[in-house]
Amino acid sequence: MTKSLTPLGTNRLFDRLDYLIRTRLWAQILIAMVLGITVGLLLSPSGGAIVEATAANTIASWLALPGRLFLALIQMVVVPLVLTSIVLGIASGGSSDFLRRIGTRIAPYFVITTIVAVTIGSSLALWIQPGQYIEPVASKNLALSVDTPKLVEVDSTNLEDQIVNIIPANPTSAILERSMFQIVVLAILMAVALVSIKRQRAKPVLDLCVSVQDISMKVVSWAMALAPVAVFGLLAQVCVESGIDALLGMSVYIGTVLLGLLLLLMFYLFVVFVLAGRNPVDFLRDIREAQLLAFSTSSSAAVMPLSMKTAEQKLQVSKPVSQFVIPLGATVNMDGTALYQVIAAVFLTQVYGIDLTLGQLSLLAATTVGASIGSPSTPGVGIVILATIVQGIGVPAEGIALILGVDRILDMARTAVNVSGDLTASVVMEKWLHNDIVDTEDS
Repeated sequence: MTKSLTPLGTNRLFDRLDYLIRTRLWAQILIAMVLGITVGLLLSPSGGAIVEATAANTIASWLALPGRLFLALIQMVVVPLVLTSIVLGIASGGSSDFLRRIGTRIAPYFVITTIVAVTIGSSLALWIQPGQYIEPVASKNLALSVDTPKLVEVDSTNLEDQIVNIIPANPTSAILERSMFQIVVLAILMAVALVSIKRQRAKPVLDLCVSVQDISMKVVSWAMALAPVAVFGLLAQVCVESGIDALLGMSVYIGTVLLGLLLLLMFYLFVVFVLAGRNPVDFLRDIREAQLLAFSTSSSAAVMPLSMKTAEQKLQVSKPVSQFVIPLGATVNMDGTALYQVIAAVFLTQVYGIDLTLGQLSLLAATTVGASIGSPSTPGVGIVILATIVQGIGVPAEGIALILGVDRILDMARTAVNVSGDLTASVVMEKWLHNDIVDTEDS
């Protein structure tokens, strides 16, 4: 005899659901994602089309307003947050020796994981050959029909100047232009200098950094109150603009990128298990809020405060490690972006009938690794970097138009993987540096 669900049991179920929704950010974001996609497809001209296209775009723009406010609030504090987090992260280590130990580990780690990502991407693109499923003539017509020259800006600076430009000769300009790589270098140099002088002399600056970080995190907490509504509006706008047709027409290409990102995530879980000695299932459960927010906002910078909170409170990563690795990773550790770029580049060569030699493919992979390091952690930047890369292998710049329609969807997915990579790096560094951190804190 089966038990029926009594009114009391139903009330308890609804009470639990209500508690879950009110207290778990990931549950709120997940519900907002589903509602946003549903509303977006209903409004999309290629979906339900319950309103005219012009009206749909207007509604989508207003729905996305909370999301734009959310991103604006985060972008307002991201520079001071990155600066103070890295300075305090290094200074908390207590010595330049700690910086040397973490630096000699994190730099090769980031390079190796990026190489793994590019290898996965190029292998999948050559195996599946998604470009063979697109009619070349049609794709050329589509590419030429879209005005994209303003999207592409090729950096003609020679290598020597690029090396010099790593140092922010004008810190104010670096901050105004949001040159995140230069800002990270500035923060590291400031932190090393603070560690190198007497503690009494450095204390006022460190106290100021603590205050600025606290203020930035307070603004972030205000922004996070908008997160579910922001997610709903941003996803609704994406679905209205992209529609179902764009997804179906590029399904093989989309599937290739998503499969590559899934394999990269599995590689991270393997790293978490082998190098950090943690349960991959528990790790995934702990980082789900950061992943969902990253997927929704397409910005590693927007998720950085939540990533640091997740690392410290849920993954039990020490503050010096989280405050150094997470901001640095949000700037230079773009494995998901690197994987996407190499797949997209090979896809476009297949569409335009360009045969790549082994040397050209190797050069493409190396260029992708270099371009992904230090790329801004803001929505849509991957497509700009890709436009520069493909010009070097003979693909017309206009070819970028072919993948513009589905780029936002893939941008969301690769950002979630980028954030997962940063949190993976934090637990690995915590494991490798555990004894050093304990010794530093004891001293």
